[in-house]
Amino acid sequence: MDIANASVLYSNALFQTQVLGSLFGTNSPRLGAQTNGSGIDDLFSSLLSQQKEKSKPQTALDSLLNQTKTKGGLSANGRNLSLFDPESAYNLVSFINSRDVLYKAQFSELSQIQSGVSQLKIAGAGLSEINANTQPAGVEALLQNFVGRYNHWRESFNADVETGGLLDNVQAAEVSLFELEESVNNRFFGATKGINGLGDLGISIDPKTHFATLDSKQLIATLTANPQGAVNAIHEFSANFAQSAALLNSDHNFIPNQLDNLSRAIHYIKDNITALKQEFGTGDAAQPSGKIAQALAAYNQTYA
Repeated sequence: MDIANASVLYSNALFQTQVLGSLFGTNSPRLGAQTNGSGIDDLFSSLLSQQKEKSKPQTALDSLLNQTKTKGGLSANGRNLSLFDPESAYNLVSFINSRDVLYKAQFSELSQIQSGVSQLKIAGAGLSEINANTQPAGVEALLQNFVGRYNHWRESFNADVETGGLLDNVQAAEVSLFELEESVNNRFFGATKGINGLGDLGISIDPKTHFATLDSKQLIATLTANPQGAVNAIHEFSANFAQSAALLNSDHNFIPNQLDNLSRAIHYIKDNITALKQEFGTGDAAQPSGKIAQALAAYNQTYA
């Protein structure tokens, strides 16, 4: 049985189970946690069984190739030729190298979303200052300021959650954008006073661009016809929006949990990459570009 080749496959399975499972499975064990003896051990046994059929004795050519290894046990092209399948081992490390870059970029970008959510919480809470004595021009200015802040935040991250984007399928990012948009769209704010949400105040969100707009004429008309209802709607929205933003950033909720998992993955790779490269080969270096390269540079500047 080829134990070296089985080790490659097991390490690959272990890496993906621990790191990827930790990131995308809410019930997965944290990195470094002890398993209960099932699951991963069963997978290892299965992989070992598969290797029995694939294993074969070293040929004279294999022995000759192994003698070309450089210092550190690797060949000149970064492969460990003592393994049964050095190319698969090399590709495993290439995968880890690329994930290291991706996780750092995602950590940086999600941190920016978190910061933006905190700023929007303040902007939303500030609308509670509006009262029955606030002049229509003052109400319009405060609402327009909120709309501008909201749009700036959306513009920064809309592309991230699109298919193929940096945060595509990252639930913490997608939920953050969705929840705050839903708060703006809620039609029940002010319902007890005859108002159907911010829509009656002229604020709407384009379903395609996800940007908000303020119709000044609609706002003034509602303030004139039902000033107390308008104020009630704004106050209810202000409290709801601020609470939604606070929950997204609260301990053990979407954004902090994802940042914690990303951090664990980054440090797991950092702590083990040298040993992995010595055992399985150097792998191809990651070649980030576009938004990933930008976010990686931001991560290195802030956290490295």
